[in-house]
Amino acid sequence: MEKSISGYMTGMAKDWLPPVLARQLRRLSRLGGGITFEGPFATWDEAAKHSSGYDGVQILEKVLAATLKVKHGEAVFERDSVLFDEIKYAWPVTAGLLWTAAREGGRLSVLDFGGSLGSSYFQNRKFMEGLPSVRWSVVEQAHFVEAGRKHIQDERLAFYPTIAECVAAEKPNVVLLSSVLQYLEDPYAVLDELVGSGSDLVVVDLTIVNKELEDRVFLQHVPKAIYEASYPCYSLSENRLIKSMEMANYELLEGFPSISFPALDYIESYFNGYIFMRQSKSKN
Repeated sequence: MEKSISGYMTGMAKDWLPPVLARQLRRLSRLGGGITFEGPFATWDEAAKHSSGYDGVQILEKVLAATLKVKHGEAVFERDSVLFDEIKYAWPVTAGLLWTAAREGGRLSVLDFGGSLGSSYFQNRKFMEGLPSVRWSVVEQAHFVEAGRKHIQDERLAFYPTIAECVAAEKPNVVLLSSVLQYLEDPYAVLDELVGSGSDLVVVDLTIVNKELEDRVFLQHVPKAIYEASYPCYSLSENRLIKSMEMANYELLEGFPSISFPALDYIESYFNGYIFMRQSKSKN
């Protein structure tokens, strides 16, 4: 595949793959694996040339069908188009959301970058019911936004094609990135735009990181059990990620392990999460 996968996208969203594909990692970890990583490669473009791509339309159809069941009360929880009879919580994420609302008199406005059709919104809505002001805004690719606006959005949940449009309309106080950063061709440029929103909290979850000083590029292979595909991904330097947020005036409030995923052991990486808080001017 000579053309970089990122070439199929437009605007800021062009640099990231459908997060729903990435988050199949959750499901595969429960099913006993199947994902493998090839590399490292010298550059993102080199890895992209060896990738096979994906069928985004087919995946959207599966996600939409599952999300509608959750929305209409026919299922309890959906993740990666898979339905569950109980909610699988990411408790540090939930804590960060409620902590922000508590600091702002019950106001919670989330910019969920790469949030599919609102999986994290439906996951956490029970704990947001008592809040006086809740807005959950998903920034996604155009075909997800179109489907979300037509079938899913409600008085609290909305969908936007760009970060800028979302920030102008919603004034978020939390940015959420769940299993997204490692699939962006330039994750730091996206982070720069997101921290420019002025949100008090940036919550990063399910992110592939390593203990080295540099990011490394791999080709991630997904088995036929889910869908047959391969695409580039980073193992981000944890040190570089944290320092980039510190340079943007965000301090690390807490780090936490996400899921155990043995395939990452072979590339000396792991899944981790972080909660970053914007520092007040008095601390500068």
